[in-house]
Amino acid sequence: MATISRVRAPELRGRGWLNTGGKELTLKDLRGKIILLDFWTFCCINCLHVLDELRPLEQKYADVLVVIGVHSPKFEHERDPQALAAAVERYGVDHPVLDDPELVTWQHYAAKAWPTLSVVDPEGYVVASMAGEGHAEGLVRLLDQLIAEHEAKGTLHRGDGPFVPPPPADTLLRFPGKALPLPDGRVLVSDSARHRLAVLDADLGRVVQHIGSGSRGRADGTAERAAFSEPQGVCALPGPVAELVGYDLVVADTVNHLLRGVKLADWSVTTVAGTGRQWRSSVDDHAHDARSMDLSSPWDVAYYDGKVIVAMAGTHTLWWFDPVKRTVGVYAGTTVEALRDGPLPDVWLAQPSGLSVSPDGRRLWLADSETSSLRWIEDGVLHTAVGQGLFDFGHVDGPADEALLQHPLGVCALADGSVLIADTYNGAVRRYADGTVSTVERDLAEPSDIVVTAAGDVLVVESAAHRLVRLAPTVTAYVDGGRHRVERPPALLAPGEVTLDVIFTPAPGQKLDHSFGDPTRLEVSASPAELLLDGGGVTTQLSRRLVLNPAVERGVLQVVAQAATCDADAEHAACHLTRQDWGVPIVIDPEGADRLPLVLRGLDAD
Repeated sequence: MATISRVRAPELRGRGWLNTGGKELTLKDLRGKIILLDFWTFCCINCLHVLDELRPLEQKYADVLVVIGVHSPKFEHERDPQALAAAVERYGVDHPVLDDPELVTWQHYAAKAWPTLSVVDPEGYVVASMAGEGHAEGLVRLLDQLIAEHEAKGTLHRGDGPFVPPPPADTLLRFPGKALPLPDGRVLVSDSARHRLAVLDADLGRVVQHIGSGSRGRADGTAERAAFSEPQGVCALPGPVAELVGYDLVVADTVNHLLRGVKLADWSVTTVAGTGRQWRSSVDDHAHDARSMDLSSPWDVAYYDGKVIVAMAGTHTLWWFDPVKRTVGVYAGTTVEALRDGPLPDVWLAQPSGLSVSPDGRRLWLADSETSSLRWIEDGVLHTAVGQGLFDFGHVDGPADEALLQHPLGVCALADGSVLIADTYNGAVRRYADGTVSTVERDLAEPSDIVVTAAGDVLVVESAAHRLVRLAPTVTAYVDGGRHRVERPPALLAPGEVTLDVIFTPAPGQKLDHSFGDPTRLEVSASPAELLLDGGGVTTQLSRRLVLNPAVERGVLQVVAQAATCDADAEHAACHLTRQDWGVPIVIDPEGADRLPLVLRGLDAD
């Protein structure tokens, strides 16, 4: 059996606990259990992926494993305890959650990225840490190893865990995501937390049709039999296209990693793109059979330039889907999570979550949530109208190059050329027009989409209030609600030569997979670009010599690492891909370190 390093686990400290029935948990309370700490923030799509990866493990190891979410917020809104409680319900988090708004436990466990996982054995020692997604298979092997070891020692205690579910809620909708006005005046809504679609009457007060069983699942068929998993965006196909393909609507079935087609005549559902597996590959510019390609958390869809454009939040890209040819491909983005404009597809996006086509069909507007930005595509070029990057956000109106948003999820282009923005974490509707940003409505509960009906009414999906509301005509105001930056402690690095080490140890029973060439890949860039004098680009080694510019005081290193492994000594070895993006804030300091370690999987003494 492989030897595992042992480091005493720091105590769990924060503001409070959720999903424990009001009880505060300590490591002593959990002694005898295997603890899996999941450091997450609810804005982060990669963190949501990990929640889905952990569900089967929580069920399989229910009597020995305690998963604890340590919520370590990025955005100011995520520090709100009510917003966190809503997110825990919205995303079906069925384990205790520690609210850690000051990042106390985050720092004690030396986390540097969302998500990060730490495993604590039944005796209270940290035995593994890992960043990013794709660790489920490795965790199974590690858990089996720990169970065998601690059952033999008599230190494993089986039994129920500390999870206490919150009481069920009774509302018309539950955390609706996106909406689509129908030709007859009714409105189709993705009732996301109930895993179905709902058709509201024209008064928005009654559900007249459900599409989907209401239980998390994946099934095609009739409206009653079909199943979704946290669906989000919906778009209508042009009539001639719908007649050719046999369905009228395309739905982003987000957690199933699928696109679904819905036929209006009978509300039947069919899968039109995706395999149900999450995308873990490389980007290319080829067309692929739609049903053979893995997707990753499609969040919104819009019909633009003869195709369905998909906001592929999980890979920080846009994809296209051709419903007639039944093909898909990458439209914009490289999977690097950052903000960079230019000709498609070589641009950077960060969790695009809302799409809207201008009424004249020329522009595709998008809400790029993690950069808190409003962007648009025209003639094959991506532009930024509002937004300054991954770490700057707030509620500031005025000239667009100075204005700030906070994690917007929805956008709506209007006939007069202006654009409305569902500024989700500011609880506001903002307006962009003629290079200026203003505030149209405030005090909304996480607005996630905006649509215009055929009658000209503007509807807002007020997600955390579980309803749709009409936007009343108001006089726009100019607000200065403050500027914020993500306040993660920066890494202090010396100017000049620095070694970047991405630490990766294969999971028990796995080895690096050389079947298709080099099993590891490392991509490094910087913002601002002049921060990095040397060491940028892509290599196959997980260690890299960087040269940092002493004339640049601070910035962000963008690091993307991946490692391919396979089962060792197996006749039909399964393959696994572990991947993580880091945006590492750094400060250049003559007394700073000359090494930056980032843990992809394993433990690092530094």
